Amino acid sequence: MLSEYDPVPVLAVSDLARARAFYEGVLGLTADEDVPEGVQYRAGGGRLLVYPSSYAGTNKATAVGFSIPAERFDAEIQQLRARGITFDTFEAEGLTWADGVADMGGTRSAWFHDPDGNILAVETG
Repeated sequence: MLSEYDPVPVLAVSDLARARAFYEGVLGLTADEDVPEGVQYRAGGGRLLVYPSSYAGTNKATAVGFSIPAERFDAEIQQLRARGITFDTFEAEGLTWADGVADMGGTRSAWFHDPDGNILAVETG
């Protein structure tokens, strides 16, 4: 069954060149391979497929999350800010906010958008 296979998050973008500049230049991902439908990135032990679509940015939920060890979280947040990322805040029960970072009882998370409005997150836990 499907539980035997690695899932691959798939993000729709309106402009593949602009998306590559963001994912490679801002987030620091390295293209693993160009594929007929877009570009595939390796991140940690997983993969992420970015492809052009007229439906880019229409998902209103978190599309991709990156799990970061707690001891590296603050440094990653600082690096993302230095590269122009601004973090979102929103109202949700159980969250406390400090400088754009949510704390959920010891798990820390921050959300941001790619150029098409896809929601990405970095989190500990």
